[in-house]
Order: sequence, then structure tokens, then C-alpha cells
Amino acid sequence: MRAVRFSLLLVLGSTGCTPAEAPPSLRTVPQQVVNGTDAPGDEATVALVARRTRCTAEPLTLLCSGALIAPDVVLTAAHCLNVFGTEGPYEVFLGPQLLPEPQGRFVRVTQAVRHPGYEPQSHTFDAALLRLATPVSTVPFALPTPGTLSLAVGTAVRAVGFGDTREADRPPGRRRQGTLAIQEVSANAFRAGPSPAMSCVGDSGGPVLVSDGAREVLAGITVSGDIACRTEALQVRTEALWESFIQPFLRAAPEPSRPTRAPEALCQETCAQDADCPSGLTCVSLDGTPGHCLLPALQEGNYGEACTDDATCGVNGLCARLEPEGEAACRCFTPCEAPPPPEKTGGCASVPGPALLGLLGLLTLRWRKGLRG
Repeated sequence: MRAVRFSLLLVLGSTGCTPAEAPPSLRTVPQQVVNGTDAPGDEATVALVARRTRCTAEPLTLLCSGALIAPDVVLTAAHCLNVFGTEGPYEVFLGPQLLPEPQGRFVRVTQAVRHPGYEPQSHTFDAALLRLATPVSTVPFALPTPGTLSLAVGTAVRAVGFGDTREADRPPGRRRQGTLAIQEVSANAFRAGPSPAMSCVGDSGGPVLVSDGAREVLAGITVSGDIACRTEALQVRTEALWESFIQPFLRAAPEPSRPTRAPEALCQETCAQDADCPSGLTCVSLDGTPGHCLLPALQEGNYGEACTDDATCGVNGLCARLEPEGEAACRCFTPCEAPPPPEKTGGCASVPGPALLGLLGLLTLRWRKGLRG
């Protein structure tokens, strides 16, 4: 249980990106593949998004890309978790198009772990693993056998991601791919340049693939690059992650599920830890009072009948997303305490919702600093 003085404002962290062995110094940026093409066959490439709270009128927040390496495990960049932390609310999206309208499915993330050797300033071991709430049927990317993948200067690699294209008529949010050429290799990372494509903002965590002679394998994930997305991109090698990070995580069985509190009675039922809460809600204690299950962007409340829009949920209710998908995913959320009436100042009153202004400001700052997110 998190014993905190809870606020509707989300706590925002700092950001960063790099691999070990003193790789080339790079400024970093998040984006869609520049000079790339649509990637209809790369279904194991996912988008990492902030967990959606509202069922209507809520913009999607693309954080990064990622690579499915097991039916319930995604590999992405560690710095992609800097905004909300490892315990933050995340979902992954599988499909060819996330924006402007999703064409695919969302799956909730239940666990996020950074590589223990991650160094934000250098991007050393800039990698994280995500456990999904439910396995998916998509075929994961093949991982190379450690010590067998030969990466040489000039080798062609293929990057895939949902990031920026640097073209006004091709906005981010589509799964795209492009070819780069390796410029420099170390034991833990490699650098690649345009040939003719480049990864860009939003491609961080996305797969970089290479042929091992028989098939394409996941050679690495994008973690950083030059701010203009024109000259170079840095990738962490999956071979360097296998023994100490990926393999132990894949072998570890997910934590067994425990009885959860009823979504319809969260105002009455207290909790002692997050595992007590349904659908990945967080157990939060307000000023030392007994904990209650809630989403970080909403106050305490109950989730009732299924809904399609806010209008069906009464005066003080809203149609909130308890799960990413399913018939009962959208349910009428009613606060435990009715909000105070709006002051008559001539302005507009708002209903409870995600605190996105701070997040958008931070993402803008990351772009200006060159973080490839």
C-alpha cells in the first residue's frame, strides 16, 4: 500500500537514455521511423501508452515503442518508464495504427522492471521488461542465441516503431519500419546510421532486427539518437541482456492472483496492498487513513454498470475504463464523495480525469533535450 498524501496531479519523473562500454556520445529523441514505410507484418512491435482512464474524449499518450519477446512479456527502453515510474499505469497496444484512431487491441501492464545496471546519463543497459495482464496470440520476436550473432560495421538492420516521421502528412502513431546500417559495435550496444531510414521520437524501445542467416532476430532496441533524427541511433544489444535480465524474467512465473475487492464496493472496502485491488488499481492511503483502491488519475470511487458514455452515468458519474477491453471494460465511475459544486465565476467546471498537462509539458521538454522516448 502506498501511504501518501494523494493528489490528482501525477508525479512526473526525469528522463534519460544509453549502453555500457563508453558508447558514442549521443543526444536522444522519442518518434516514427524517418524515410520508412508501413510495417504490416511486424505484429510483435507494440506501442507503450499511458493507461487510459476515460472511455470517451480522452487523447492517447504514446510514450514509446516496444518488442514482444514472449506471449506476456515486452522488452522496451528503461527511460520509457521515467514519466510514471516502474509502478505507473501502463498499457501496450498491438496493431498497425494507434493514432488518430486505434486499429488493434490494448493489454494492461501488471509489472514493469528496469535493468539493474541502467544508467540514465550514459544509456548503459537502457532496458525494461513489462509483464502483460493476459498473454497474446501474436508471435513474439525471435531472440538470438548469446554469442552467435555477428554484428559488423556496414551490416543492414531494420528498425520498427510508432514514432515520428518528420513529415507533416505522415504523423506518428502508425507502425513503420526502415533500414539502417551499423556504424560501430561494442559488446553491449551498437550504433547505426541512415540507409536510408532513421529511427526518431517515439521509436525508443522499438525492435531493431537483423538476419542471422536463416531468419530475422531481435538484435537490439532503440534507446537514443541525434535530435534531428538524421545521422545516428544507439541500440542496446539483446545478447547483453539475456543472461542477467531477460532469461530470469522469462523463467519467473507471474505472481499468483489473489482475491480482489469488488469494483462495485471500493468505497466501502479497504485494501492493504495493490494486489488486493481489481484490474491493477492502486491501493492508496490518504493521510494515514485505511487504503482504498483507485486509479492515479481519479479520486476514490466505485465502478458500477457497463456504460458507453458519460451521459449514461448520472450527474456525478463518468464512464471510466476499468480494463483495456471487453464488454465490462467501461463502467460508470461514481466518486465516494460528490465533488463540490463549481464556483460561479463564468468559467468551465471539469469532471475528474487524467492530469495530462504536466505530462505533455514533460514530453515537450524531453523532445527539446533530444530524448528518443
